[in-house]
Amino acid sequence: MTPRRKRMFWLAGALLTLALVTFFVVNAFRENLVFFYSPTQVIAGEAPQGRAFRIGGMVAEKSLQRESDGVTMQFAVTDTDKTITVKYKGLLPDLFKEGKGVVAQGSWDGSVFTATEVLAKHDENYMPPEAQEAVNKAHQRAAEKKAAQ
Repeated sequence: MTPRRKRMFWLAGALLTLALVTFFVVNAFRENLVFFYSPTQVIAGEAPQGRAFRIGGMVAEKSLQRESDGVTMQFAVTDTDKTITVKYKGLLPDLFKEGKGVVAQGSWDGSVFTATEVLAKHDENYMPPEAQEAVNKAHQRAAEKKAAQ
């Protein structure tokens, strides 16, 4: 085998290895990417079916209920326009309260969002930008509906 041919084989092998590594990295990134949706978007069918995603908004007042097993919690998340029921089995964060911001990760079955993780906002002034945008849009839609009546 000539030196030129050896170099071509090494170059082809390096390119194939680079292509495989790129494929695996992009595939892992795509599988672990979790998007954020507001309750209005979820109810409108914009959220993925059969995949995990995040919803965010405010915990609706007087919606927190503990089920009979003592570990499963049920509460409602709202963007002031639409409301989604969320079920979560586990301990809720210390800052979790009704009327406060929350982000939950899990899946939607068409009627109930089953959360695998619940995150509460960390202080009085913070809300994730996506959740704030969703709440602002919901307020704007509500104002437009009220003005049209």
